[in-house]
Parts: sequence; C-alpha cells; structure tokens
Amino acid sequence: MVLLVALATVTVVMTAAALVARAVGRVAVVDVAWGLGFVAVAAVVALVADDGAARRWLLLGLVGAWGLRLAWHIRRRAVGHGEDPRYEALLGGPLREVGFAVAVRRVFLVQGVALWFISLPVQVGAGLAVRWWPVVVAGSLVWLVGLVFEAVGDAQLAAYKRDRDRAPVMDRGLWGWTRHPNYFGDACVWWGIWLVGGLASGWLPGLLTVAAPLAMTYFLLYATGARLLERSMMTRAGYPEYAARTSMFFPRPPRSPRASHAR
Repeated sequence: MVLLVALATVTVVMTAAALVARAVGRVAVVDVAWGLGFVAVAAVVALVADDGAARRWLLLGLVGAWGLRLAWHIRRRAVGHGEDPRYEALLGGPLREVGFAVAVRRVFLVQGVALWFISLPVQVGAGLAVRWWPVVVAGSLVWLVGLVFEAVGDAQLAAYKRDRDRAPVMDRGLWGWTRHPNYFGDACVWWGIWLVGGLASGWLPGLLTVAAPLAMTYFLLYATGARLLERSMMTRAGYPEYAARTSMFFPRPPRSPRASHAR
C-alpha cells in the first residue's frame, strides 16, 4: 500500500513538472521538482502508514529540511538563466528542437523512477517499527554532516560569485577539499536516511533498500551529477589545474598548497 501510494505521488509530481517544463521551455525545472518530490513522498507515506509513528515523522523532518532547502536554492539560482547544459547534453539539443516527448522519456520518466526507488528507505521506514534506535541516531548524524556540506558549500560558492576580485576557479573553504561539496553532502544525506529508515528496521529491510543510496550516489557521480558537469567545467581557465590537486568527490586535503592568485 505504502509503495503504491508513493508511486502515485511521484507520478503526480513529475507530470506537473513536465507540464511546467513544456510551458516555460526549460527541462531544468525538474531539479526543483526533484527535491519537492521527495518531500511529497515522505509526507504522504507519513500520513498513510500505520506503524513506526515516531520515526516516520522524523523521516519527514529529515527529508523535508533537505528537499525544501534544495528546491529553494535551485529555484533562486535558476532565476534569469536558460537551460542547464547538462540537460541539453542529455536531450541532444534544446527542448524546442528535440521535442517534448524526448524530454519526458529521457528526463522526467527516468528521474521519476529514480525518485521512487531512492525514496524506498523512507517508504519502508514509515511502515515498519524501529529495531535499532542507535542506528537511527547514527543515521541522523550522517544526514546532518551531509546537510552542512550542502548548505555551507552553496553559501561559499554564492560568496565567491559576489566577489569582484575572485580567482578564476572557486577553491576556497570546502571547495578546496572537494570539487563538489554539494554532491558529497547529498550522498551523505541519503546514506543517513537509509540508516534511519532502512537499516534501523533490521538487517533484511536494510539489505533490501541499500540499493537506494547506492543509486543516489551513482546519479550524483555519473548520471546527472559531477562527471557530466565536469565536461563543461574542464574548458574553463584554471579548472584542470584545480582538478589535478582537488578530490572530485570525497573530501581530502589538496595535493599541493593552493597557488596564490593575482588580483
């Protein structure tokens, strides 16, 4: 029951997002729908599930804080900009040229399935009793680390963009330890949610849902995340040198001291 209700919720969210994309001519609206879709799933399953009351509201809080912040941040960042180059690459051209059906098939359907699948720990956690509360606590801490990486990384990048004397490449703060602190943070958030909603329910629910955070990590690294973004970033002056000394995903100290930039 919970799984079907979640699937119906995802279908409504992605259908609405696709219609908005068609109206505005930008597939990138799916990025806002992505965060909101997880919040919608967490809210609906919290309402319809009949077990694990305390945890399902905790899961709604964790997913809600992450998803609403992400949607707000992406919406604010997108104002005044055109299509995201990542989606033009996925579509094989602008939406007006490739057609709406291609966008539905390659973006909205794929991301809808991924959203439902990745939210499985939330769905399972809402419908089962907690077996190990220490795992819930550990997962909440991992989630917090991820949210901090996302929020601080985004704030540091925004400050860099406001700096008129900025260096060619952002390599300050968390960005000096990983080229994608927001993607790393996203992965931590969903590994934390898996601990809270999946593994804390027992070994079997944990094993049945571990593919969800693995899939999210794959998306962040390869499908629509870091690897795809870096294809365009590598053409920017100074970025290959930055990439040579800075980890792409997992944070670590840079390989060499940061070179000073002429002002």
